[in-house]
This record gives sequence, structure tokens and C-alpha cells, in this order.
Amino acid sequence: MSILFKGRSQGASDTRIGIVQVISAFFISHVRQALGSLGELWRQPAASLMTIAVLGLSITLPGTLYILVKNTEKISAGWDQASEISLFLKEDTPSASAQQLVARLNTWTEIDSVTFIPADDALKEFQHLSGLGDAIAYLESNPLPDVVLVTPDEKHASPTAARLLLEKLKDQREVDIGKLDIEWLERLYALLDIARELVSLIGVLLFVSVVLIIGNTIRLNILSKREEILVMKLVGATDAFIHRPFLYTGFWYGLLGGLIAWFAVIIILWWMDSSIQAFATLYQKEFNITGLSGTALLTMLGLSILLGLLGSLMSVQRHVREIEPQ
Repeated sequence: MSILFKGRSQGASDTRIGIVQVISAFFISHVRQALGSLGELWRQPAASLMTIAVLGLSITLPGTLYILVKNTEKISAGWDQASEISLFLKEDTPSASAQQLVARLNTWTEIDSVTFIPADDALKEFQHLSGLGDAIAYLESNPLPDVVLVTPDEKHASPTAARLLLEKLKDQREVDIGKLDIEWLERLYALLDIARELVSLIGVLLFVSVVLIIGNTIRLNILSKREEILVMKLVGATDAFIHRPFLYTGFWYGLLGGLIAWFAVIIILWWMDSSIQAFATLYQKEFNITGLSGTALLTMLGLSILLGLLGSLMSVQRHVREIEPQ
């Protein structure tokens, strides 16, 4: 009985050792093929560098445009006056009622901030900005009403939501006239929408071209190793084993191309920074470009690797299958 137990224990131990060896051999094989494909790129530096540069620069353009659009959105987020609603109160509105209106509006979830401008303060500001000076003093009474400036929150700053909020504010009993520069707001958001669509379109076109270029490069590599592939199939190598080095080549193309794109974006933003600062100075503003964040960098590298793998996969699925021993 003890001999039988020992035999079973020995069999289970051998099975575990066998599984560990299989897993170890699997990973060792992948590492060898990955390093081997990297060595192939190193032995052909000119051709490899050209393919990597094409991939990297193709990702650089949409990446740079994406960052510029994001920075534009950040600038426009600070233009509260673009979606600011002006409420002109009725002439007979008491100060207490105006303050009650301000307190009531501050409780609305659609509103980010409310500013009350008394008629006297509005007249002083108009006197200062208009340049009329002492001429204002000859007025018998103040013709300007009290004004409440309402800034919607980010969710209600779009043209449609701002228009709905304006109609709701007009229904308040203290309000005489409500105004919002809808046309300017719509133009602003329309330009941003066009920029986003342009980035997407350019990105898709360049990504497709990258996949085709890498696929053609891998095809040439496959044709150059036709005899080697024939020998491997004759000795019983699986398609997965034959495909793997070419897939790793696509992986290296993608990874190195993504790194080139990252450095290129940094250089472009650094080059443009002085011009942007000079432009911002004209408007007495200070603006710093926000570059690639950690998440954006990982996304760029992941997308680049995906394009490299996709191009190589399309090529090996078609051309390796066509190579068969006669």
C-alpha cells in the first residue's frame, strides 16, 4: 500500500515538474524569438529606421493636433463670458427683491456663479469705459437697470443647454430682459467640433497608411526567408511558431515608433511655445501648453504597438500560408 502511495506521489510530482518545464520552455521560446526579431532590426539599421520613423511621424501629427485641441478646450473653458447670461432687472425692483433673486439663483444646480451689479456701479463702469467723463453727471437719473450676471456650470455651457437656461431665467418675476450671445457660443463650439473631427480623420488615414507600410515591410521579410520557412514547415513547425518572430518584429516597430512620436511631440510643443507665448502676450494673458500626460503617453505607445501588430498579423496570415512545401 505504501509503495502504491509513493508511486502516485511520484507521478503527481513528475506531472507538476512537466507542466513547469512546458511553461518555462514556452516563455523562454517567446523571449528568444523577441530578442531574435530585435536583432534582425539591428542588423538592418537603415531599412528598420526608415520604417520606424514613418510609423513615429505618422502618429506625431494626430498626437500633436490632439494636444492642441485639448489646450484650446482648456482656454475656452476659461472664457466664462462666452456663456455668461445677462439679466436686466425691472426698474421698480427693490434692492431686497434683487438680493432674493441672487440667493435663489445660487441654489440652482445649473448655475456655477451669480454676480449682482447695482445700477449705480453699472453707471460708474459705463462712465469709465465710454470716456464720456463728466457728461454722465448731467443725466437727471440713472438710465441703467440692476444687472445679474449668471454663469452656467460646465454641463450647461453648451449652446443648447445655455439657451434652455436663458428661457428659464426669463420667467423669473424680477427679470425684464435676458441676453446671451448664442451665436458666438455656437461658433466657438462648432470650431472645436471641426477640430476634433479633423484630428480623428487625419488620425484614421495615417493609421491605415502605417498598417499598410508595416504589412508590406513584413511581407518583404517573409519573402526573404522563404527557404527558411519551407524548411521549418518540413520539419513540422507550427504556423504559430513561424508567425511569432514576424509578430514580434511588428511589436518592436510599434514600440520604437511610439517612442519617436513621443519625443517628436515634445520637440514640436517646445518649438511652438515661444510663438504661443508671444500671441498670448498680445491679449495680456499667460498660457502654458499642457503636453502629454502619463495616460496619454501610454495610450500613444499602446496604439503604436497595436498598429505594428495589426500590420504584421495581416501580412503573416496571408503570405506565410502561401509558402508550402511541394
